[in-house]
Amino acid sequence: MMRSLQSRAALSVAGLVACLPAWAADAITGDVKQRDLNWHAIIMFFVFVAFTLGITYWAARRTRSAKDFYAAGGGISGFQNGLAIAGDYMSAASFLGISALVMTSGYDGLIYSIGFLVGWPIITFLVAERLRNLGKFTFADVASYRLSQTPVRTFAAVGTLCTVALYLIAQMVGAGKLIQLLFGMSYLSAVILVGILMVMYVTFGGMLATTWVQIIKAVMLLCGATFMAIMVLATSGFSFETMFQTAVASHPKGLAIMSPGGMVSNPIDAISLGVGLMFGTAGLPHILMRFFTVKDAKEARKSVFVATGFIGYFYILTFIIGFGAIMLVLGKPEFTETIVKDGQPVSQLIGGANMAAVHLANAVGGDFFLGFISAVAFATILAVVSGLALSGASAVSHDLYASVFAKGRATEAKEIRVSKMATVALGIVAILLGILFENQNVAFMVGLAFAIAASANFPVLFLSMFWKGLTTRGAVVGGLVGLLSAVVMIVLGPAVWVKTLGHAQALFPYENPSIFSMPLAFLTIWIVSSLDNSAQAARERALFIPQFIRSMTGIGAEGASKH
Repeated sequence: MMRSLQSRAALSVAGLVACLPAWAADAITGDVKQRDLNWHAIIMFFVFVAFTLGITYWAARRTRSAKDFYAAGGGISGFQNGLAIAGDYMSAASFLGISALVMTSGYDGLIYSIGFLVGWPIITFLVAERLRNLGKFTFADVASYRLSQTPVRTFAAVGTLCTVALYLIAQMVGAGKLIQLLFGMSYLSAVILVGILMVMYVTFGGMLATTWVQIIKAVMLLCGATFMAIMVLATSGFSFETMFQTAVASHPKGLAIMSPGGMVSNPIDAISLGVGLMFGTAGLPHILMRFFTVKDAKEARKSVFVATGFIGYFYILTFIIGFGAIMLVLGKPEFTETIVKDGQPVSQLIGGANMAAVHLANAVGGDFFLGFISAVAFATILAVVSGLALSGASAVSHDLYASVFAKGRATEAKEIRVSKMATVALGIVAILLGILFENQNVAFMVGLAFAIAASANFPVLFLSMFWKGLTTRGAVVGGLVGLLSAVVMIVLGPAVWVKTLGHAQALFPYENPSIFSMPLAFLTIWIVSSLDNSAQAARERALFIPQFIRSMTGIGAEGASKH
């Protein structure tokens, strides 16, 4: 059974970071109570799967080159790409998890809603255009632009695969538990189904199919959340004051839900959480990969602007939905059940607090809308895991096989074949890990994925574009220091050392390592690069000016000659 609201309030900061992408399943331990079959949801799910498989068939017929497979041929418009980025970023757990946070803690839920937006200005002003001008298919193209290909691409591939694997484990466990609850399927069947569909979308349709799955899912999620928010406001006479007053009167904590500080009280943890969210978002490989699907830097900037608008709008809706759940779901007998915990009967929402938005869908729209929201949750999972799988496969085929092992001599056909084989392998690994971690607390894994993205991927990517003094030795050593320090600090911290491994006291006292591991990576890169006086380092520094001109103007970038 999903953890109760009391245990959720005690989650660590790192756990909270993880929960929002993986919280649909609550990063759970224990069994989930299966509900009666939701036929509305099952029918809508099959309609969605049939439609998206049709899109995959259509995309497969148009995917002939490596550029088609990795970047949808560069033919996605800025608006479409922005919507796809939003679809990739707005996970089912953002919908269910933030709504649950607001329902249980009130005001603090808004802090987390806004917190996941803070990385997008960095992407808008520092990353998007330069990434598109310098790269081809992956962020490793940018990081290795003027550096030695083999070591930098190998490091970038390792960073990508670590981030993707950790993110994917949490998504697969979340998928299994969520679908088990919503559709009445067994956990094993749910995980296998998600893995098979993920492999089919990516293997046959590549980035084009993945993009349109993410767009369709984003539209469905935004429409469903908008309808729920409107219905909640309608019950309050479209008055936010009335909504807040009713929620305060209905919540056991009363007026306390309108005050901040209930979840993040330690200043160091709060800052570290912000650092991880802000710079981790700018280092997520499956998000960065989306900027290569547009034709030029102008469209890349436009896509970030569109994505930020949709994501911000969505998180505002989740805040309204959370307060709606307080008004219409919390404490209502038709949505609660009594369980025995520590020998005492405890009342909680059916399925746990994370099902607040699902129950609210039933309250405002009946069985049909409940089925729609359940199908949307499933669609969301498929969209997110497809983006992750494509990112991981591209790291294997483009960065490792084509650039490192084949030394740039691999044909496009061989590279695409390796990518498809990597996708199948990733799908099998994802299914096996999903089964292996079924009853494990995986909450820390996405927190670790964000920490690695912020501590390893982002420093190397950022300095490769903006610092003349960066050398291959500095990038690899500093990136590995950031990656390893983030892993070690989370393992020795409360999220793993105490809550997962069962030790009495954590060896590292803070929940999120980013405030320590990211500066450590930057410092190591600076020291090692500054001490590198080799001839190769001198050549790499000399290439910075041509790289900087291309990153700022787009001269020499693909598509630049057309504009």
